[in-house]
This record gives sequence, structure tokens and C-alpha cells, in this order.
Amino acid sequence: MTTRQPLAVGLLGTGRMGSFHAETLSHRLPGVRLAALADPVPGAAQRLGDRLGCPKATTDVGELLRDPDIDAVVIVTPARTHAGLVEAAAQAGKAVYCEKPMAVTLAEADRAITAAAKAGVPLQVGFNRRYDPGFRAAHDKIATGGIGTPQLLRSLTRDPKLADPARIPPWTIFLETLIHDFDTLRYLNPGAVAVEVFAMADALIRPDFKAGGLLDTAVVTIRFDNGAIATAEASFQAVYGYDVRGEVLGSAGMLTVGDIRRSHLTAYGPDGVAAECVTYDQDLFRDAYVAELADFTDAVRSGRTPSVTGEDARAALSIALAAVESVTTSGPVRISDLEHP
Repeated sequence: MTTRQPLAVGLLGTGRMGSFHAETLSHRLPGVRLAALADPVPGAAQRLGDRLGCPKATTDVGELLRDPDIDAVVIVTPARTHAGLVEAAAQAGKAVYCEKPMAVTLAEADRAITAAAKAGVPLQVGFNRRYDPGFRAAHDKIATGGIGTPQLLRSLTRDPKLADPARIPPWTIFLETLIHDFDTLRYLNPGAVAVEVFAMADALIRPDFKAGGLLDTAVVTIRFDNGAIATAEASFQAVYGYDVRGEVLGSAGMLTVGDIRRSHLTAYGPDGVAAECVTYDQDLFRDAYVAELADFTDAVRSGRTPSVTGEDARAALSIALAAVESVTTSGPVRISDLEHP
């Protein structure tokens, strides 16, 4: 798309994850510079820009998108704003990296994908587990037949602590948390298509918020068109740490991936055996977060298709929306029924 050096990237959203991505764009990627920041919260972009030496900071997203010096944008805003910003960025001629989920409805996803295709700009979505060395090695082994045909798959995400329940939108556990697991299961079952979903979810951590739409614990069963059966599991409160793991049983073997330990150190003492656990996603997936932006900026410079596309995001969203429908109806949902209700 562009051969300009260094590649000028603007970032939308300067919260916790946005700040990490901004640091990566500023300091961790050769040939890339953080050219501008935008956040509607007064002072937020300016404070981060001052810390990182970013020359432009604004509360006006449109101002950043209109900047002719910006080659690409990284979207790290609240989930319900993603699809509209992808459209706007693509229409402005910017390459787009968007954190998950890219959209929260299939119609939004289709508009975002169409906008990027029409503008001829790359669109990549932030499914970071694809960039973790363990998950990538598992994918590669499965894709080359290393464990035969996948038959049973499992992916789980357990957060260490429930955030403020009053600030969690309905269906977040499917649309923003398990969306990672749905993509992971697709990644670990290469070429297969999810066809049917059955989900159960409840408010077991904070039942007093269930009436407001909070679900904090969920299990989802997914059937793929190659016959494989998968489960995805999430909890918003695993008191021991941030726990992300996967497992694939195939006709010729099994793979497991994921480790909650901060390091391979294990302490043996009078009180038993102990290991320090990760409690923060940016610790567990630090290198993966950097690698996905490195991959995106390389795709922008080289003109190749990004490794994780808008279509991948749409496929994971289809599973998430089927899970929402399954919980609502207390029954299995065929994903094709979402396309043609």
C-alpha cells in the first residue's frame, strides 16, 4: 500500500490496551512511528502523547482520519464503536487494524469488510492468540496433519477479577471475551466451518447484576462441518490468575497449549509447591501483542493481505451471536439461521 518510511500510524483510543499499542508503535517496531493519537476524553490523548513524544494529539477522531500524513490507524476504542470507525478509516484511505470484536452485528461486520474492500485498504483484526508461539505451533502442527483429524477441541479464558459489573454491557462474555476462544477454535481446526452452537451462561460471581444483563460464567459447545466438537469456556473471576489454555484431541494424538505461570520457576518449601501466576493479559500475551502489530505494519508496507482478516472476525462473531441466541432460546442454534432468519 505504501513504501513511505517510517510508516505513520495513528491510534484511536488511549485506554489500557490503547496505551500498550501506542508504546509498541513508538518504541518496539522499526520503521514505524506513532504519528497521532485521538481520544474523546479531554486530555487523555495529550497526556499519552506527551509521555511518548507523539507530535499530534486530539479529541477529534475525524481530525486524525483526515490527516493526509497518516498511512494507517489502530482502533482501540470501546467495542460498540469499532465497526463505524473501521468504515470511516477505510473511507479515508487508511489501512486499518481493529481490536476485537470488529463488530457486534453481522450487518456491521459486512459494512466494515465492504468498506475496506471498496477502498482497497488492508483490514486486520486483533486476535492475539494467533501470534502466541504456543498457539501458533499448535496450529502449524494440526495444519500439517501432526495429530490426524481434529475431533475434540477446547479453549478457555478465565479473567482474574471481575471488573465493575455496572460498566459491563450485556453479552460481553460472548462478544468481547469468548470471541477470542471462538477464533482460537477456528484457528486450531484449520479450514473447518462452525455450523451449530449451544450455550449456557449465568451470573455466578455477581448474581445481583443478572437482572441488568450481566452474565459472568459461560460454556459454549460448537459443532464444525468436519465433525469436530469444541467447547469454549469463560469466567470473569479466577482468583488464582489470568488463565488461557487450549486443547485439541485428534485421531493421531493430542496437543495442549497455554500456561498461567509467570515463568517456569516452581518453588518447593515447607508450605508445599508454588508457582507465581500471571494476573494480567499484557504479561501473558506481551510478545503476541507486539507481533500482531508488526505483522499488520508489514502487511501495509508490502501490500499483502493481513494474516487475520475481517472475514475471520465475522466468522468468530457468527459463533458469538449464535451463542447469544442459544442462551436466549435455551436451545441449539444453527449458524446458517443467523444469515437467513
